[in-house]
Amino acid sequence: LVGGGPGDPGLITVRGRQLLAQADVVVADRLAPRALLDELSPDVELIDAAKIPYGRFLAQEKINELLVEHAKRGRFVVRLKGGDPFVFGRGGEEMLACAREGIPVIVVPGITSPVAVPAAANVPVTHRGVSQEFHVISVHVPPGDARSTVDWPNLARSSGTLVLMMAVERIGMIAETLVQEGRSPETPVMVVQDGTLPTQRALQATLATVAERVTEAGIRPPAIVIVGDVVKVGQEVEMVRAERIP
Repeated sequence: LVGGGPGDPGLITVRGRQLLAQADVVVADRLAPRALLDELSPDVELIDAAKIPYGRFLAQEKINELLVEHAKRGRFVVRLKGGDPFVFGRGGEEMLACAREGIPVIVVPGITSPVAVPAAANVPVTHRGVSQEFHVISVHVPPGDARSTVDWPNLARSSGTLVLMMAVERIGMIAETLVQEGRSPETPVMVVQDGTLPTQRALQATLATVAERVTEAGIRPPAIVIVGDVVKVGQEVEMVRAERIP
């Protein structure tokens, strides 16, 4: 069970790359680093386990069955996931499915995108004197949805950094909720698309303007939304760099 990191193939761990090289079967997520798959030996069976929003979808139960089936045939199976297997990656479910069938599992943590993507955009999720806490939130269901377990009022009252995943298509509702619950509409926001990849691009806004700016720029998933004053640290870094360039 290998975390492949946030997208840049150079950000997989050494241990993860070693195990990938030993694989007989690789079951890969949509967000797993694709360049790593190009390095696989031709005799490695590659199974695409992509879950594409509003598109092709391989059910989690089927993925669990595939892992168990191939492992029981004596094959070395690597489940390659984007980020870290246990950060909104459903790795715990896959580990349990294997454990119930008596199949041993090696877990290799991965660099998780809620920390790596802000860093790639020069934004620290914590910064002395600015934020001493950060919260990572999955927004696969919007605020107010009966299925949501997110405490939006407490997040709005917190001064900590908010790192939102799967939030781009719901950013208007999210920003409105945070403002209604107490966050200043002038709170800085950064949206980073394709973080750590050559196609990375970042958009800066505030809670009051982010929905309009995201629409205007055509930002699409995968993207990370960062809410909080730490965004200003990244802005300061860019200003200092610009001043030092002749």
